[in-house]
Amino acid sequence: MSGLIWLDPQGDPRAFPPCDRALKEPAGLLAAGGDLRPERILAAYRRGIFPWYSPEQPILWWSPDPREVLFPESFRRSRSLAKRERQGGWDVRTNSDFAAVIDACAGTRRGEHGTWITPEMRAAYLRLHTLGYAHSIETWFQDELVGGLYGLQIGPVFFGESMFSRRTDASKIALSALVRAAPARQIALIDCQLPSAHLKSLGSRSLPRSDFLHLLRQLIDPLDGDSSQAERF
Repeated sequence: MSGLIWLDPQGDPRAFPPCDRALKEPAGLLAAGGDLRPERILAAYRRGIFPWYSPEQPILWWSPDPREVLFPESFRRSRSLAKRERQGGWDVRTNSDFAAVIDACAGTRRGEHGTWITPEMRAAYLRLHTLGYAHSIETWFQDELVGGLYGLQIGPVFFGESMFSRRTDASKIALSALVRAAPARQIALIDCQLPSAHLKSLGSRSLPRSDFLHLLRQLIDPLDGDSSQAERF
């Protein structure tokens, strides 16, 4: 990781390097260090950057190229998913048990980097949830939590972090519910961060990082972090 920029934990939480400074290998790695206080995490997301690291690593900050996104109007709701949604027993809730959702997601793996929701990451996103930025969309079946997702909403962008499923299509049902709520929530873009066959099947697409950052600047002012308001669900 030669040439990697290190962030000062006591420094300005908005002081991230430009995303085009990200390394080619590991692809998209932009910086290391810093801390996970809300101000730094929110500043990162507004600039197209997110934290992702495993327990034995320092805090790592990423801005991959390309960037996987989902426009709500492009969501593909298959006939089988629509049929499953109509079946009885499902109940989609929002923020009824954020901690349980993040704990369930911590049991999953994101690609080759392995388990990445460290205790520090968990605490940071629970804090963001308390502040009104982080939200969970939950799929319950017969009063049991069986799937869901969580992420941050800043303005009209929902930054998806992770999802899990304990029953067939449970995570898809949660994402479908988020998409249905997008007009009321004024969500214009769902950031999926990294591509997967699962997300592609649901309508996500890859954007060059430069296009994603341009779109992000149109939707969110990266320098307006101190005055922005949390999105309440």
